[in-house]
Amino acid sequence: MIEPVSGVPAVFDFPRDIQPVLDALCVRCHGYDVSGTNGPRAGKLILSGDHGPMYSHSYFMMTVAGQFSDGRNQARSNYPPRALGSAASRILTMLDGTHYGVVASPAQKRLPRLWIETGAPYPGTYAALGCGMIGGYAFNNQVETDDDWPETKAAAEAIDRRCASCHNEPGRLLPRALSDERGVSFWQPDMKDPRLVTSRHCVFNLSRPDKSLIVLAPLARAAGGWGLCRDPVTKSNVTVFADRKDPDYGKLLALCGAGKTRLEAITRFDMPGFKPRADWVREMTKYGILPAGQPLSEPVDVYAVERKYWDSFIYHPTRAPAQGRAVRSLLTP
Repeated sequence: MIEPVSGVPAVFDFPRDIQPVLDALCVRCHGYDVSGTNGPRAGKLILSGDHGPMYSHSYFMMTVAGQFSDGRNQARSNYPPRALGSAASRILTMLDGTHYGVVASPAQKRLPRLWIETGAPYPGTYAALGCGMIGGYAFNNQVETDDDWPETKAAAEAIDRRCASCHNEPGRLLPRALSDERGVSFWQPDMKDPRLVTSRHCVFNLSRPDKSLIVLAPLARAAGGWGLCRDPVTKSNVTVFADRKDPDYGKLLALCGAGKTRLEAITRFDMPGFKPRADWVREMTKYGILPAGQPLSEPVDVYAVERKYWDSFIYHPTRAPAQGRAVRSLLTP
């Protein structure tokens, strides 16, 4: 009999299963609240689980930084041995003490290794599809955009006036909205595209708006910011916001705050009170996994429901007749 791997979930979920490992081992250096000579976000890599418009910051940044190798969206084949999967993933080479003394326990190393081998997914549930995203995609068209929000219009005007003179090249353009991709392909981005460094998925923090890169980077260090802005020619420091009282700083912060409020209203799969799409509830009800008449307004434990759904495919001699009817219902249009 095939036995489950001890201590490993049947279906991986990045916020639930991988983020706690990052929190325990990595965030003290790769976070927003780091003190010391190197300052925050060591190596320019944030591994905090704060929400961006569609993903957590850690998931997006690990992806674009090439910390794991799963071959996604690569139109090629015939890879050499160990060119994909956990054997080719940088993140697993940093857990043995050679990376600033970080040592993972066997369990802490097993989780990211097997997560990568299953394709490095972000959500661990199909209930997440089409939910909890600002500027998400439906049939390749953006939905739930913020383009008409007053906060977005005010922030876009401030970015144009205070930032665009320096951020005027393709690799330096800043998003002017929570849903602004700036022409970067959502489906097949080039991981070497310099625009990914200033993507909407990492510059807006919808968990802690005041930790957004869009406000931390131009804010002077004396005011609690990161003071990262440089003159593109001389490379010397440029103070954009001397303090938090600057009206334009307030506009950028207000946009991030509006995004946080909206995300808490629509909820993402890893947030309290998450409500899946009606389509998912309909199908789970159709297959007899959820009771008929399941209220759409009530949160459900989507992981438990889907576990029950997957278990319905397992043959059990004692319930074969009922199970046969369930399988036939799945195959009936």
